[in-house]
Amino acid sequence: MKTLCAPIRPATAAHAARRLGGWLRHRCRKVAAGPPDAGMSTAEYAIGTVAACAFAAVLYKVVTSGAVSGALSEILDRALHAV
Repeated sequence: MKTLCAPIRPATAAHAARRLGGWLRHRCRKVAAGPPDAGMSTAEYAIGTVAACAFAAVLYKVVTSGAVSGALSEILDRALHAV
């Protein structure tokens, strides 16, 4: 009579240690390699920094312009005189 399953080999301590060692080597390689494309590259950081600085410069110019500055002063005066 044929069996569908292979016979179960008794696990020896040496066999278990070899399997554990192989698994640990595999995990260490995977962890050391890191996930693929795990973040921005240096060029992307540079582009992001330049874009943030440009946005900050535009925002500074808008806030310090005469119309916006006057509107903000008026809002602050109203808030202080309402108390």
